[in-house]
Amino acid sequence: MKLNENERNALRVTVDYTNMTDKYLGKKGFSKKQLDGYEKAAKAAHAYVSENRGKDELFMGWTELPYNQDEIVADILKTAQHVRENFENFVVLGIGGSALGPTMAFNALCHLHYNDLPKEKRGGPRFFVEDNVDPVRMKELLDVLDVTKTCFNVISKSGATSETMTQYLIVADLLKKAGKDVKEHVIFTTDEKRGNLVKISNELGGVKSYVLPDGVGGRFSELCPVGLLPAAVLGIDIEKLLQGAAYMDELCKESDFRNNPALLCATLQIASMENGKNIGVMMPYSDNLRFVSDWYAQLWAESLGKNVTLKGKACNVGQTPVKALGVTDQHSQVQLYTEGPYDKVVTFLSVTNYKEKSPIPHGCENIPDVSFLGGHTMEELIQAENKATAYALTKAGRLNYTITLPEVNEFTLGQILYLFELQTAYAGAMLDIDTFNQPGVEAGKKATFALLGKPGYAEQKKELDQADSDPQYVI
Repeated sequence: MKLNENERNALRVTVDYTNMTDKYLGKKGFSKKQLDGYEKAAKAAHAYVSENRGKDELFMGWTELPYNQDEIVADILKTAQHVRENFENFVVLGIGGSALGPTMAFNALCHLHYNDLPKEKRGGPRFFVEDNVDPVRMKELLDVLDVTKTCFNVISKSGATSETMTQYLIVADLLKKAGKDVKEHVIFTTDEKRGNLVKISNELGGVKSYVLPDGVGGRFSELCPVGLLPAAVLGIDIEKLLQGAAYMDELCKESDFRNNPALLCATLQIASMENGKNIGVMMPYSDNLRFVSDWYAQLWAESLGKNVTLKGKACNVGQTPVKALGVTDQHSQVQLYTEGPYDKVVTFLSVTNYKEKSPIPHGCENIPDVSFLGGHTMEELIQAENKATAYALTKAGRLNYTITLPEVNEFTLGQILYLFELQTAYAGAMLDIDTFNQPGVEAGKKATFALLGKPGYAEQKKELDQADSDPQYVI
């Protein structure tokens, strides 16, 4: 069911950039004149993204995901119901965006101790995401799973992702040894026609599969089957998630960055980078949102960390994303943010209404340091600490702004995801780089192939073996 206009507006995500301006930061903040200086570049970036929406060849197919998946969503909901009724565990095998997105949505929208709840309270299978090839981690996951009662979602566009396919080989072997039909225990999310998972599906007699669209890169894939299937299995309302993304898209139609939330955030970050703030801290004040920072870190770093512009000019641009969590990191990182180098801009993710208020009982009346807490709620406390941290940073002359969710639900999470994706696309356009490639990642992949003897990488293996055989500085 779609939300009406009043319901959507009541759940609108907002951006407050007061603490980025000279009104409170003086000369360390941006003046109206300074921000106006980015207007031309921001409008050009908005035009570029708008003109290239949906173009698969530019990897901008993600822009249309809120609108073009009605049939896919209907099929996903049927498959999710089958999984919920027939399996005790659901495991995502993937890496990068294929893992970070599902993890983020799980943590944001499910009970924070979901897997520990009894089955009748969970309402669905236990959920795990394997995004590494640490042998200890894999072994110890299998210690707590009965593979014969587990569905594995294998996510790889090419079916050549070494980490994911290693995991697949392990679980397929275990299923065969247990006498199970592998195709009944796996779902593939991959390319529509090409790649190794298509071949494996054919060999197995037809595996249930979903398409990772051509124009959607891994870090932009949470709103396609990569993220929607795991979310649906968990009972998350994926239609509301997409509705939230579409609503944010509406809010970002304006070419004036002061009236476009994603373009505003992109402009603030570009202005910060150009003023020496090469570290961007994402600090949610909600445990439900803590993995939004992890997801965002890949999106921002992999998209903007480039060494050449679209015109072929050397540039070495990008901003290092740092993950923090309020209130936890007030007691670890904030000392650096308030008194260390002026090289950071902090983005707070704040929540107006938490799912729980948690009243604080009165007590310890003879101890003023404690008794003042009585009669308040934990919601009040975390919100006060959020405001206090922003105030302390502002007083110290540190750039910070706040993105506020009225509450954490599917509709507001959809807004946040689409906002950050658009922000990244706009920022890349303002930097004149290819936002959607990842040549630095590919270099490491190829070196791994060479070290493990993949055919076609013999010369690179010789080079790596030579470097490994002549260590110069080991103590």
